[in-house]
Amino acid sequence: MPRSRAVPSVLAVAASALLISGNAEASADPPLPSAIFRATHNSYSGNVDGAKSSIAYQLDRGIRFIELDIHDNGYATSHDYSIGHDSPGNLVDHTGNPPSNLLRDWLNVINTWSAQHPTAAPIVVALDVKDDLTDNTSYAAGNLAALNQELTSVFGSRLFWAKDYPTSPPSVDTLRGRVLPLISGDGKTRTAYKRDVGYHPAVAINGRGQVVEVNDSGAGALWYWTGAYGTDGRVTWLRHGKYDTGVTPAVTLNDNGDLVEVHQSENATTLWYRVGHLNADGEITWSPSRQYDDGVLPTVRFTDAAGTQLREIHRSQSGSQNWNWRGVLNAGAMTVSWSGNAKTSDARYDTATSTSGASRVHVWNGADGPTPSQTLRMDTDRYTGDRIRYQQTAFDEFQQGDSAELQQGALFYAAPAGESSFITAARQAGRLVRGWDFDSVSDATNPLADYPATNHPYDTWYQDLLTQSGAVE
Repeated sequence: MPRSRAVPSVLAVAASALLISGNAEASADPPLPSAIFRATHNSYSGNVDGAKSSIAYQLDRGIRFIELDIHDNGYATSHDYSIGHDSPGNLVDHTGNPPSNLLRDWLNVINTWSAQHPTAAPIVVALDVKDDLTDNTSYAAGNLAALNQELTSVFGSRLFWAKDYPTSPPSVDTLRGRVLPLISGDGKTRTAYKRDVGYHPAVAINGRGQVVEVNDSGAGALWYWTGAYGTDGRVTWLRHGKYDTGVTPAVTLNDNGDLVEVHQSENATTLWYRVGHLNADGEITWSPSRQYDDGVLPTVRFTDAAGTQLREIHRSQSGSQNWNWRGVLNAGAMTVSWSGNAKTSDARYDTATSTSGASRVHVWNGADGPTPSQTLRMDTDRYTGDRIRYQQTAFDEFQQGDSAELQQGALFYAAPAGESSFITAARQAGRLVRGWDFDSVSDATNPLADYPATNHPYDTWYQDLLTQSGAVE
């Protein structure tokens, strides 16, 4: 066991102050934000950096906050993220831990321990994202949909989803045996998890409740979201990715999951189309992009119940005249045969609204509190104003100095352990607060951070302070 670093006189004063304010918190079953838990900083580093030992050892000794730094280097090859501080493998202690640096192997250790200890207090698994995941342009490249999937596939029913956190804080006992995932680290990644932005959003829904949304980035990239319209009238977004370059896209979708997308080139007035097929997992298999005309602001619809006949209407690049094409989809070849190009007095289709039976989806841009005006939003026949974004599987950490966007709705707050004003204010506001590098009793605040994340969890000063503060196990 590491040498004690206790400072008895300081410890006694700090513990006494914490006990004066903390007796009400140290109830048999406190609300989650009122509880205090043992926590480690850079948990994966074991005894390489600090004195923590293996992940299983930490959990056995009451640690209920595990931090794993992750990178996306090599994701295309390994189909997984890698553990490490400044780079994969950096400061990783493999003694008693998985021999690999792959995130899934480390999550499996936590899941196995949790399964064997169903009455343990909830474990927070913080993923400190060291790389910008917003430049991972697909699920296959390791975007946030892939991170969500990894969490759900490893922890299954033990995972407590952020979207399910109730209005009234749950008690610790109601969450025993559960794992709470938390995204920390790179600010752009944390922001992208909460919302998306785009221009000229367009949408299609089919009779099976499958939904496809397309938009342009405002800088020449075309992106898609796919989702499922649920029995509650909400859309659950499944996959997200970049699929082409251009502007002003539109999309139509048949009941077989076949879709036709049209768009204008970014710096010219050429019109292009792509055929896609929406798979059961929400991913789209795309055809190559093919030019079919010149013009601007293209729109498209299937016109028959079978979903093979198409009509495309766009505006002339040189005036206000609308033109149309008739098309026939060959789903197997992933092509469209276009014919009958002619002027039309018909209006272009409404690209932002799609209906199927009683189900309706409408997409639009608008700020949601502090988010940008280009935030992608959505209405259905039963709900208005939802964000188009990743499923809120994990909680999104707000750190000292972050934007108002990241603070909006955040439950978990974090700062270096020495930032006592931030920690105490957040605790008093009912947030779950982490103070990292909590390596001295002088870092103790009143009230204490919910998760005083230390590199020396077995030192006498830390053990005594957490015990006297009523830490939950």
